[in-house]
Amino acid sequence: MMTGIRRCSITVALLTFGGLIVVLFGIWLLGTIFWLHKPPSTEPHRPPPPAVAKSPNGTWLQPESCSQIPEAWRFDCYPERGAVVTEEMCHARNCCFIQRSQAKTSGRNGVPWCFYTPDCSSYELVSITDTEMGKVGKLLRNKKTYYPKDIDALQMEVLYEEDNRLRVKITDPAEKRYEVPIDVPVVQKKASNPSYTVDFIKEPFGLIVKRTQTGTVLLNTSIAPLFYADQFLQMSTSLPSRFIYGLGEHRSNFLHDVQWKTLTMWARDVPPMELTNLYGVHPFYLSMESDGMAHGFFMLNSNAMDVALQPAPALTWRMIGGILDFYIFLGPDPSSVIAQYLDVVGKPAMPIFWALGYHLCRWGYKSSDKTWNVVKEMRNYGIPQDVQWNDIDYMDHALDFTYDTVNFSSLPDLVKDLHRHDQHYVMILDPGISSSQLPGSYWPFDEGMKRGIFINDSNGDVWPGLTAFPDFSNPDTHEWWYQNLKRFHEKVPFDGVWIDMNEPSNFFDGSLNGCPDNELENPPYTPGILGGTLKTKTVCASARQKISTHYNIHSLYGLMEAKATERYRPFVISRSTFPSQGKYSGHWLGDNRSQWKDLATSIPGMLTFNILGIPLIGADICGFGGSTTEELCVRWTQLGAFYPFSRNHNSIDEQEPTAFSPAARTAMKEAILLRYSLFPHLYTLFHHAHISGHTVATPLLFQFPNDEKTYGIDKQFLLGKSLLVTPVLEAGQDYVVGYFPKGLWYDFHTVSHTSLETLLEIHNSLTAPKDKINLHLREGSVIPTQRPNTTLWVSSGQPLHLIVSLSEDGLAKGDLFWDDGETLDTYEKDQYAYIYFTVEQNTMTSEVLHNHEEATYITVETVSFYGVKTEPENVTVNSQEAAFTYRNNQVI
Repeated sequence: MMTGIRRCSITVALLTFGGLIVVLFGIWLLGTIFWLHKPPSTEPHRPPPPAVAKSPNGTWLQPESCSQIPEAWRFDCYPERGAVVTEEMCHARNCCFIQRSQAKTSGRNGVPWCFYTPDCSSYELVSITDTEMGKVGKLLRNKKTYYPKDIDALQMEVLYEEDNRLRVKITDPAEKRYEVPIDVPVVQKKASNPSYTVDFIKEPFGLIVKRTQTGTVLLNTSIAPLFYADQFLQMSTSLPSRFIYGLGEHRSNFLHDVQWKTLTMWARDVPPMELTNLYGVHPFYLSMESDGMAHGFFMLNSNAMDVALQPAPALTWRMIGGILDFYIFLGPDPSSVIAQYLDVVGKPAMPIFWALGYHLCRWGYKSSDKTWNVVKEMRNYGIPQDVQWNDIDYMDHALDFTYDTVNFSSLPDLVKDLHRHDQHYVMILDPGISSSQLPGSYWPFDEGMKRGIFINDSNGDVWPGLTAFPDFSNPDTHEWWYQNLKRFHEKVPFDGVWIDMNEPSNFFDGSLNGCPDNELENPPYTPGILGGTLKTKTVCASARQKISTHYNIHSLYGLMEAKATERYRPFVISRSTFPSQGKYSGHWLGDNRSQWKDLATSIPGMLTFNILGIPLIGADICGFGGSTTEELCVRWTQLGAFYPFSRNHNSIDEQEPTAFSPAARTAMKEAILLRYSLFPHLYTLFHHAHISGHTVATPLLFQFPNDEKTYGIDKQFLLGKSLLVTPVLEAGQDYVVGYFPKGLWYDFHTVSHTSLETLLEIHNSLTAPKDKINLHLREGSVIPTQRPNTTLWVSSGQPLHLIVSLSEDGLAKGDLFWDDGETLDTYEKDQYAYIYFTVEQNTMTSEVLHNHEEATYITVETVSFYGVKTEPENVTVNSQEAAFTYRNNQVI
């Protein structure tokens, strides 16, 4: 009996086990069939989530997967500046800790020791629905972060605004948060044929944007967790390549270094230096892709922020307020990206014609008579000059809207004399208004107090002593500012305004009365700001302004002041800038020094601001701080002749062209005359910047996006599309090495030409005597020039000389925009002439595409054709035979 029972039990067990196998196999088979029919996931591969382990004492244990994360893909979990991160501190944030023995510190500008785990908690996308403009989603956070005041529920709007433009807004649906108050397009209709696809990862939440044509990933936020607390917002993305540009204002190469560099943005008065937040804030970047295509990204946020670059390549945004509101521009070429960005923030204004002349300034003329003597010396030597400036030494005790009636008593007469000679005058203004004058003695302060236009408790200290700062976010301030400009113009009829110190700059940290000890002054996270606090050398972050706290709108101060100033005078140069600034002002690169390094770094600065939509840009020629040398000043004047905004400015020392030897003076004069001869071309370039968002000073990669050798070039640049400038940037050099992309290039001075298709080496060593800057003309161009004179008003009345550089197949094209030089907004008012030139089949055609009275004043005196391979038998102009000469260098 016992044996029989045992056999029966074994049989039942085998049958049960077999049945279980069949059931499991069936479940597996059904699951496989379901999986095979399931649409493919867009979620990128991620390592399996490690099991959360605890040590016996309850502390967090580091998962083994931490060591599997490559260094380049480690995202900083402890970005606080100056923190010496320990393993305990890192594990308290549930993050990986691996100390690099060769590194002294973690984090900023180095491989982080403390970094996120692959499964770090973030938001979950709990719903996504279609809308008329795209999609709307709901995000939920289920676990608190280590920053206070997490916003647990978020709303995400994905707006398909244009075929080449996507906008994403992530906001708090429960409470309105601060948003940047600049005008951007409000689109009512969804893009019909977008060039991008948008995918989502539900948990942890990720947003992936791809270029439809190539599949290139332009944005992938799934690589690191999303943070959205009241005073800490963080979002990371991969980059398609290491070629990234923009992210101003910083002193750096044009091409940013992605080897663990953190760029901080918070407007600050500081002479340009590397890895430091400078005068302006521009959270926009241009990124090149592997196939020569390009895209752009704009984070519409004005709060203090860090932008961390790492070699993955990847980028992390960290902001201490506002919302996540960003745009992606699909290009597909670099020039189109910039045009699309400017469609959002606004295209630059068309400068008044004399703004493109040569400007002179010095801090330290000390009297109007000395200023006047400099002008007279320039005239005596026949050196072109359109604009004379004065720094704060013209003021009465550094008070805005005054002038020193003792040392600058002849200032009104000087300005009248400038006007009689078709020249112009620009003065400096600082925003700080003296608050220590006797009541009733200083109208700007008295009237400002009466109108209540100053920032609350903004007791600062600037050049005139104790000051109050106007609140330019208040429309009443604009009217008060306008009245001040008008009253002063009645005494000194200035033509333009230079607005300086408008970060705003303060010699105190905060206020004379101190700043409150609160979360705005001491946020949970402070970006890597020079000085370590938000109030350093500016007003208190908690100071209340009309539309928000200074904490939110600090970096908008220069933009708002420029907007108020431009109402009265069309020419404004501002030190502090923000996106859309180009609509109201130009910019100069700040308080540089008279050093060769500063000469060289002016080119990447100029190129960066051209892609940021502020083409009226230049550096102080010969340097502001310190003493220049004759050689440096000659070379700088040669380069500065091709700055879109060309101004010689110095502190105290004399460095006008008239202050040097006859040989140096002649070299500088020739460089400035060359600029004046190119004025018709330069004016036309600014027209295209104004209506189409083109660059004026152009990086080579914009014209040669398929030539990766151009991606890092910032010692050469193009003026427009056709003139290649190769300056000398080092002392004691009589040659310079330049890169010439594939094609035909003509030496502008000698008209010799080289076809670089036949050369093995295209990094050419060019002779560069001290009286010459290398300038080459690209094939296929028509450049309008004029006989130069000492002012642009006189030059602009001269007949045209057209320079035509033929391509190998005999083609060329170019254009000319022309107006009266005085009327503003001539394009919008339809008061301009536009002429288009083409050359093909040995025939040049000039076509008036837009006619105006101004066109009747334009005459063409001569035309030079470069690259005519054989001498023609005759030349006709409008069917009439014309005299011509043919030279051995293939020029008619």
